[in-house]
Amino acid sequence: MRDRIGSSALLIITSVSKVALLTSMLAFASNTGSDELTTIMAPGGVIDVFTAREEGAAAREDLIGWVNAASKSVSTYFGRYPVPHVAVRITTSEGRGVHNGRTFGSPVAHITISVGRKTTLADLNEDWTMTHEMVHLAFPSVAERHHWIEEGTATYVEPLARVQSGILEPSKMWSDLIRDLPQGLPRPGDQGLDVTHTWGRTYWGGALFCLLADVEIHQRTRNQKGLEDALRGILAAGGNITQDWPLERALRVGDEATGTRVLDGDTRSGKSL
Repeated sequence: MRDRIGSSALLIITSVSKVALLTSMLAFASNTGSDELTTIMAPGGVIDVFTAREEGAAAREDLIGWVNAASKSVSTYFGRYPVPHVAVRITTSEGRGVHNGRTFGSPVAHITISVGRKTTLADLNEDWTMTHEMVHLAFPSVAERHHWIEEGTATYVEPLARVQSGILEPSKMWSDLIRDLPQGLPRPGDQGLDVTHTWGRTYWGGALFCLLADVEIHQRTRNQKGLEDALRGILAAGGNITQDWPLERALRVGDEATGTRVLDGDTRSGKSL
């Protein structure tokens, strides 16, 4: 899940100097209390992972391995890690599994997520959530009515990134997409992705937009380029989660990277959705 921090919790920051950036990161670190810090070096980025020092929690080395695997998947898909620096705070919850993943771009990039005490290494190896959250880092923040593109790209790219890094089998990825994508189809009374903000339309409707765009880009470029190239182009132009962009700008930059008019053209106009 991608989120924004409200003004009631933090000051609205329009520009962040290096000093302010350091101050913000130190403030985040201070909130982790006695958590243990591990730093992961990714291609083009540094990941500071804060894990709770609690008895009965998932093993720290397993959590670090989980975060590292996600960072490799995301770096493989985008060609580098999406942001120069991100803080990841992993808290402990009851039960089993990964819950409450949230990614923020303001005042600095950071991810919060909870892992149940009974979560096993096998659970972490099969989990998709950390990769999903890290994909959020690679797209600019857009207006709330366009939240579907933020969740849609994360939902669509996550399994592709894990396939590319060898974590997920392609057959599993395609079977899951075939099963889940219909949840994004419009139902009677639907008013489009910018207006109908149900869970299915936001996550899977957004993912369906990405799939259709990916196929169209491949067709128009004779398999020379795909959505991956468009998203890499957006990132290369500075469009990560810490930046506020109009959606139109992001789609235009993506189209320029592929030499097509797919994102801000036929697909965006509603021809496909």
